[in-house]
Amino acid sequence: MNREYIDILISGANDLGIELNMFHVEQFLKYNDLLLKWNEKMNLTAITEEREIIIKHFLDSLTALKCNVIKGTERIIDVGAGAGFPSVPLKILFPSLKLTIVDSLKKRTVFLNELASHLNLNDVEIIHGRAEDLGKDIDFREKYDISLSRAVAQLNVLIEYCIPFTKVDGYLIAYKGSNADEEINASQNALNVLRCQIENVIDVTLPYTDIHHKLVLIKKLSVTDDKYPRKPKLIEKSPL
Repeated sequence: MNREYIDILISGANDLGIELNMFHVEQFLKYNDLLLKWNEKMNLTAITEEREIIIKHFLDSLTALKCNVIKGTERIIDVGAGAGFPSVPLKILFPSLKLTIVDSLKKRTVFLNELASHLNLNDVEIIHGRAEDLGKDIDFREKYDISLSRAVAQLNVLIEYCIPFTKVDGYLIAYKGSNADEEINASQNALNVLRCQIENVIDVTLPYTDIHHKLVLIKKLSVTDDKYPRKPKLIEKSPL
């Protein structure tokens, strides 16, 4: 990665109110290189230009800090992380985060394990599985301060995936696009059934772009009923 791209990373983070040191920069450079290397043999991302990776993956992931609930020591679960977004950039920034990453595709978890090793990340657990199953598992259910998800499902479905993992008084941070308001309106029943509420909706403009999206911050108010999450086919057929 050339100096121009490093400057974009540092300056773009600064625009988001984030100060990166050289350790952070070196970690992001390693991440970028490994992602591009692995992407040659498996489809991890459609974004392959380094400048675009910095802006649309790394900086976009870091926008979660605008929610003001990630302080650096929380236990976080990332549902459907793909190539590690948004949780690994947050882990790079805050090495003391305790991170669990869930993905349903085995080959992606192989990459994520290699990535965690390559970056020498501690307290990272990579799980090959489905959120609908793991959300019923006592080892994962209501164990996390914050659940994260980016580009996985419609908000009403995402709430059913993620809220069972989240502790009471914990949060779900959902990365959403320009249709976020429609998804929020369609999620009122899911919010009620799963005993949570939207605490904030934050507008985000990605540095160096005119791309606008929203972060939906949802607070869990009380314990989730044991029947949630439901079976995958039922969630798909009859979303809350």
